[in-house]
Amino acid sequence: MRIDLHSHSTASDGTDSPAELVRNAAAAGLDVVALTDHDTTRGHGEAIAALPEGLTLVTGAELSCRIDGVSMHMLAYLFDPGEPDLLAERELVRDDRVPRAQGMVAKLNGLGVPVTWEQVKRIAGDGSVGRPHVASALVELGVVPTVSDAFTEEWLADGGRAFVEKHETDPFEAIRLVKQAGGVCVFAHPAAAKRGRTVPESAIAEMAAAGLDGIEVDHMDHDADARVRLRGLAAELGLLVTGSSDYHGSRKTVALGEYTTDPEVYGEITRRATGAFPVPGTGGR
Repeated sequence: MRIDLHSHSTASDGTDSPAELVRNAAAAGLDVVALTDHDTTRGHGEAIAALPEGLTLVTGAELSCRIDGVSMHMLAYLFDPGEPDLLAERELVRDDRVPRAQGMVAKLNGLGVPVTWEQVKRIAGDGSVGRPHVASALVELGVVPTVSDAFTEEWLADGGRAFVEKHETDPFEAIRLVKQAGGVCVFAHPAAAKRGRTVPESAIAEMAAAGLDGIEVDHMDHDADARVRLRGLAAELGLLVTGSSDYHGSRKTVALGEYTTDPEVYGEITRRATGAFPVPGTGGR
């Protein structure tokens, strides 16, 4: 089985619609794909309706969190999307995305970059606006060559010249809420140092004690040394190890299925979840 547990659609900051994403996942030879848009489950219905035969969809979301001033992302799988407390927290995070992006536009204008809010809104479309949309605007203007090049201290990285904070959930609260909704929690790309400061291993150990299920190890932002170190940490803490593309369509160079999760780990994730179940494809439309 080929299993990719981290992807994004136009419901947040990917460039594939949810329907396109599941069709592309099947074309890439995947057996299982997780749709984990930022702080939203809005794309799940369209993805399920279009799900090709032979492909299973894991419903989820990537939750925006912050601990001790460090931003981090928590992948939440197979939770009940209607559970009221987790839903309220996701809405609180999403509602703060617009003023945050507007603040980044204002800071960029102050730095002499002629980006406009209208431009960022056009790029975001119906998705939840975020830093990648502002980064794409910088690419359009020729300020940086790629989206990744916008995530530096010069521009949009944490603490960067145009960075603006937003509401982010405490990860221990995120774990509690996801568990309450019957879901499974995996810390996304924990060693992605090029994105900014990373969470110390001592904090990951505390999260493990609080119910964290796993850490994403095989990821484009982790070099070989980081993967070895994270595997050792996972073994020490009894955490599951996942691998995922973190696919964003044309917004990133990584392909669906470029990094994958072991089938035994996937089986354990599905065993632990009680809020929702993987959806098998029936042919889509």
